[in-house]
Parts: sequence; structure tokens; C-alpha cells
Amino acid sequence: MPEGTGKVAFAYAIVSYFSIFASFGVANYGIRACAKVRDNKDQLSKTVQEILIINLVITLFVYLIFWICIEFIDVFRSERKLFWISSLNIILTVIGVEWLYKGLERYQYITVRSVIFKIISLILVFTLVKSKNDYIIYAFVMIFATVGSGIINLLNLNRLITLELYTNYNFKKHIKPMAVFFVTTIAVAFYVYVSIALLGLMTDSKEVGYYDVAYRIRNVMVSIVTTLGAVLLPRLSYYVAHNMNDEFNRIIKKSMQFIFLLSLPLVVFCFIFSDNIIFILAGEAYYSASQPLKILSFIILIVGVSNLTGIQMLIPLGKEKYLCYSVVLAAAINMLLNLILIPIYGATGTAISVVLAEISILIYQIYILRSYAQVLFGKISYIRIIIALILATNLSIWVNAIPNYNEIIVFFVSASLFFICYFGFLFISKEPFILSILNQIKTKLIKN
Repeated sequence: MPEGTGKVAFAYAIVSYFSIFASFGVANYGIRACAKVRDNKDQLSKTVQEILIINLVITLFVYLIFWICIEFIDVFRSERKLFWISSLNIILTVIGVEWLYKGLERYQYITVRSVIFKIISLILVFTLVKSKNDYIIYAFVMIFATVGSGIINLLNLNRLITLELYTNYNFKKHIKPMAVFFVTTIAVAFYVYVSIALLGLMTDSKEVGYYDVAYRIRNVMVSIVTTLGAVLLPRLSYYVAHNMNDEFNRIIKKSMQFIFLLSLPLVVFCFIFSDNIIFILAGEAYYSASQPLKILSFIILIVGVSNLTGIQMLIPLGKEKYLCYSVVLAAAINMLLNLILIPIYGATGTAISVVLAEISILIYQIYILRSYAQVLFGKISYIRIIIALILATNLSIWVNAIPNYNEIIVFFVSASLFFICYFGFLFISKEPFILSILNQIKTKLIKN
């Protein structure tokens, strides 16, 4: 049903842009604001109400613009019902106050709720969507998890905050930081999509396809490294608000150790085995995506570190404007480099542009946080990591070169040996972070 799913994907993409404007940077700002006052229910309640009122007012204006688009733009008007159903994502994202639950670190609740609604969504897809004419139903099912999560969040809201209205709201203190986060979000969206747009305009759909495959694989790898960032944001914001500097520095050190230990083997693995990865995940037709993937593999480490310096440090420290500056700078650099490199190198040129833009983000953020240099880079086991990577790389290359065997089986064996050898050496050499993680796991198992 490519026609029906295409309509839904288009509607969802358009609605996503309206959602960005309606949320007005609340995703990260709300987490920080709630984390700082989470021990005081009165302050927390007032803060949540202030942010929510701001969001609701902005959402009303966004819906007005949305209605104008639906009524006066042909491509929207022809699928009016589809767009209105998809627009539920806007209001439920805003009033669902997910940022409150994250700010209070209710991650078990968030995980269980999300899994339940996603399972229900999957069941609904298979039971209700039977033909291409069911795309309206499909659209609702696709946003069901967001809608359901938002409703459940609202129903549980009175357990977390007081719902009685206050008489002394202070909206002004929220507007400026929310605006900074909003501009950052817009810059990120522009930065992400302008590369593909320019590549499509300056080359052909094949080059876009090659880059898209490489970029999707890169995203999976990056998400493995950066998932820690969103989880730690409320805790770090709490430490900063209560002047718990030693605890703040301790978590930053641990986070950087985690990022280096995990991202470097992923970088090396993606770079060396890019041909195999593309062949297995995308097929022989996408072989030309191998070169862009090699280049994009460096982003795993770069974004891992910049996620730490940006999300886990600049935001809790109240320096979000520098996060915004770094992203805007990267967007400008990315666009300029794309204009220069795409005509020469195609998808590979786009990959180079993105990597250099990400490097600019990291350099700028590290400069702003230069007083934390020892905290960031002082506890990493550089020598152990390098030796482990050399051993793992040589072993996996040797296994991968075995002739006359099934390529896929050989690849999975070499991949397994790569990571076993890497982490095995770190364990044998008693790398401190690895040992601390194993001790924590051992302690939890004994308790259970």
C-alpha cells in the first residue's frame, strides 16, 4: 500500500513541523525546569502550569495557521480528514507534558506506557488496515501511541502536581530560554534536512538514496551512544540547581568514559566493514553507499561527545544559548560545504560536509566548556582502548578474509569476534569503567 502510506508519511511530516512550533522548545527546557524544583511540589506545580499555559497559547496560534493551510492550500484541502487526524499529534504532544515525567525521572513509567501503546498500535495495524483505502485508519494508528500516552499523562497529572490555579504566574522567566531551545530545534531541523534537499536538487535520486541508507545506519549507531544523554539531563540539572558540583563532575566523567569505550569500536567497525554492512542491510544495489558510511562513521564519536557537552552540560549549566550558537554555526558551515562538495563528490560530499559541521559543533562547545577539560578527558583509558581496537580489528579482518564461505555468516562471526575481543581485552586489562559496570551488575544479581 505504498500510495496510502505515502499520503500518511507526507501528512505526518507536515504536522511534525507544526509540532515543532507548538512545543516551542519545551522538550529539553521543561525537563531542566522541572528537575530543578522537583523537591518542592508548590514550585513544581507553578512551573508546570506556567510552561503549559505558554505552550497552549502558542498552540492556538499554530492551529489557526494550520486551519488556514488546510482550507486554502489544495494539496492539504484534498486530504482534510487525514491532516486533522494527524494534527492530534500537535495538541497531545503539548498537553501530554512528557517533559514533566522525564524531569522527575519517571523512566519506568514512561517505558512501560510506551511499550504497551506501541504493542496496541502494532495489533491495530494488522487488524484494522486491510487495503489502501484504510490509510485514514492507518494515520490514526500511527499517532495512537502519542495520543494515548498524552491522555494517560494528563490523567496522572494530579498525582504529581497541584492543579489549582495560581495568581502570581511569572511567564517572562520562561520565554527567553524556551525561545533559545526553539531556535536550536529549528536550526537542527534545517541542518538535518538541508543536506538531503541540496543533494536531491544538485544530483539525482540515486545519490540521495545512497546517502539516506548510510545516514540511517549512522543514526542507529549514534542512538546507541546518545541514549544516556536524555536520561541524565534531569539528574544533572538537579545537581547544578543544588550546587552539587562533585556529583555533577562524577557523572560527566563516567559519561565520557562510556562514550569513548562504546563509540570508538563502533566507529572502527563501521569504517572497516562498511561494504559488508551495506550489502547485508541494503543489498548490492546500494553498494555506493559504502563510502558515505565510512565517512559518517566518525560522527558516532563526534556526536557522542557533543551530545554530552551540549545536552548533559550546557543545558543543565544554563548555557543553552551556546548550544544554539553551535548548531546555527554548524548549519551555516554544512550548507556552504554542501554547495561546494556535492557537485564534485555527490553523496560522499554530503557526508563530508555533515562530519565537518559536527566537528565545528564539538570544537565550539569544548571551547565554551574549556574549564571542564580535565573532567571531560582526564579519566579515559586511551592506551587500553587503542590496544583493544588494534587486536579486535586484526582478528576480525583475518576472519572476514576467509575464502569460500557464506559472506553473511563470515561477517557475523567476524563482527562477534571484534566486540568480544575488544571488550575481553578491556576486562582482562582491568579497565576501571568496565570493572565498575560489572561490579554493579554483580551486586544487583546478588540482591535479587
